[in-house]
Amino acid sequence: MGNLKGSAQRVQNKLRELGYTNDVVELPGSTRTAQDAARAIGCEVAQIAKSIIFRLENADNPLLLVACGVNRVNEKKLSSHLNDTIGKADADFVRQRTGFVIGGVPPLGHMEAITTIVDQDLLQFEIIWAAAGHPQAVFKLTPYELVEMTRGTVIDIQ
Repeated sequence: MGNLKGSAQRVQNKLRELGYTNDVVELPGSTRTAQDAARAIGCEVAQIAKSIIFRLENADNPLLLVACGVNRVNEKKLSSHLNDTIGKADADFVRQRTGFVIGGVPPLGHMEAITTIVDQDLLQFEIIWAAAGHPQAVFKLTPYELVEMTRGTVIDIQ
């Protein structure tokens, strides 16, 4: 392995620190969108666990939603579930609160503890792929590892 970009190496280190053996890999092309990632990896778009950071307006805290690559988020339903208004998080908010850039936000290893929601549709797959700290870095994992490592709440996000 070795020679991962700094932010991808941080994710790899965090995985090891938590006792996981998953390996971060850097792909030659961008994995910024679920479609790009699926094409680069050679998997279904639905197997991409896309990390989306929202801003909880009342709490002024970040919310991490790890969604199935083909799903759209029902923000009203999510707001209702969380009892807070969900707003868009801009690039500065994402970087300041997670330590990562949009397009590379991993499901773990953030600057602070982040409330996490996991899309129940990810649970149908044996293997999924998540961003690993950089727009070209990903790692393979099971949906159950995702729930465990994020301590996420699994709900229907659509």
